[in-house]
Amino acid sequence: MSTIPYCDDVLDRTVPVLQLVDVAKQLDLVITRVHQLLRDRRLLAIKRDRVPVVPEVFFDDTGAIAKGLPGLIAVLHDGGFTDEEILEWMFREDVTLPGGNAISALHTDAMREVIRRAQASAF
Repeated sequence: MSTIPYCDDVLDRTVPVLQLVDVAKQLDLVITRVHQLLRDRRLLAIKRDRVPVVPEVFFDDTGAIAKGLPGLIAVLHDGGFTDEEILEWMFREDVTLPGGNAISALHTDAMREVIRRAQASAF
């Protein structure tokens, strides 16, 4: 079995996160399925205080993975971004987007604009 990809904590410490066991409960999955979501890059995890965690904003109001998140990760990853660079790009301040950054805008009607900007940044 391959190693589960975690990256360095490049996020502000104020960004709320969930431990993987809580992600599994929220998605009603076994923990090994959450590990597979990470390997498949449908989610990204960081190690905060040596504990693997996922940003809460990666999920919608129902607790499901935010619509568009896996596609956004794929576009940036295919464009040559590392996991750390993807996270930095998603959380970078951008006053031209609703919510002030790409990950917040992903939860709004601006989702297509976020994907378009990711495509432009990646290629």
